[in-house]
Amino acid sequence: MHDEFLCHVTAYGTCGGQRIGVPLGSYRAPTLALALWWLRDRANWIADRLDPRPEAGHFPPSSLVPVAGGVPGVPALLRSWCGDDVQQEVVAEQLAAGRLVRIATNDDTTEYELLAESVDALRMQRTIPALVLPVG
Repeated sequence: MHDEFLCHVTAYGTCGGQRIGVPLGSYRAPTLALALWWLRDRANWIADRLDPRPEAGHFPPSSLVPVAGGVPGVPALLRSWCGDDVQQEVVAEQLAAGRLVRIATNDDTTEYELLAESVDALRMQRTIPALVLPVG
């Protein structure tokens, strides 16, 4: 069983013709349960910012408009992932086995990525000798 997990959330977009990543948060989770909680919390955080509740009252009239019909519903996808017990169990099993987990979704302008991996797995990778190939 892996004990610590590094978790990251990043948004990727294009600026000046180049793909750029904007870090939205990182967390070093001391347990698997906290890693899963943090990933769900960040997924809901992104969803709430992309699809705020207009009844909250702090939005000026007409400041929120629906997106076009063909745009993928990132907030709905993220909320669905958070509420899917089967998917949560798959993520837990993969992390417990030391595998990198990547949850990603995108709309027409941005890709949202949640990553988590075992600190132990990262340490083990560092002990494997690097493959060095001569050039030229």
